[in-house]
Amino acid sequence: MESCIISSPLGFTQITGDDNGISSITVLNSEEKVTDIIPECLQDCAYQLNEYFKGNRTHFDLQLNPEGTTFQKNVWNALINIPYGKTLSYLELSKQLGDVKAIRAVANANSKNPLWIAVPCHRVIGSDGSLTGYAGGLYRKQWLLEHESPYKQQSLF
Repeated sequence: MESCIISSPLGFTQITGDDNGISSITVLNSEEKVTDIIPECLQDCAYQLNEYFKGNRTHFDLQLNPEGTTFQKNVWNALINIPYGKTLSYLELSKQLGDVKAIRAVANANSKNPLWIAVPCHRVIGSDGSLTGYAGGLYRKQWLLEHESPYKQQSLF
């Protein structure tokens, strides 16, 4: 398993994976040393993340290989289908997955998403439109949603 650290507008980001795909993309809450030489199997992911932050990418085309249960992977696959610039409530996501009663399990799987931004869990909000729970912090979730908004915030680049 290879790993690297890149810098993003929301903090240092660790990418982990191998030739089978990207297993995690995690925003860190500490200052880290940026990786000088990114392993070949992670280079495309680092490139696509940088394109996203520059506003030049709305969809990721990566081979993903996260670890999780079958249910978690089903939720994460559903997240990939939420279009750039759009949001979906936990309730709507539960309905899409075929069980409105699974809303807590869906929210729990969403919170365990190991693929920050590439699997856009930040696009899931409360039924009332509130920004509920985000492992990276609500300020990051808000920034990401504003970044994807048609009324974009000022670029940091």
